Amino acid sequence: MNHETKKKIEEIINSDKVVVFMKGSPDFPQCGFSANLIGLLNHYGIKYTSFDILQDNEIRQGIKDYSDWPTIPQVYIKNEFIGGWDILNEMASSGEIVDVLKEKKIN
Repeated sequence: MNHETKKKIEEIINSDKVVVFMKGSPDFPQCGFSANLIGLLNHYGIKYTSFDILQDNEIRQGIKDYSDWPTIPQVYIKNEFIGGWDILNEMASSGEIVDVLKEKKIN
């Protein structure tokens, strides 16, 4: 990944407390995993900023390299990579997501 792409990714991640890299937008997700993740965040009342990776091919690949995580969506909370839909779903099922939100002072 080139320096400019890395810098742009870091600017996006730093733009809000919770940032979601997804396919599509929260109003019009372009894949089921993105739609499920947005539903989960909305269920918990988590405010977030999203970035549509379908609009930028450099970010689309770059975020996978940056996080060393092969799939989209990806969630960052206070600049820390948390995981994708599968991880967030597990965290919600176990109740761990509530602990993480409290620890990071989200909401």
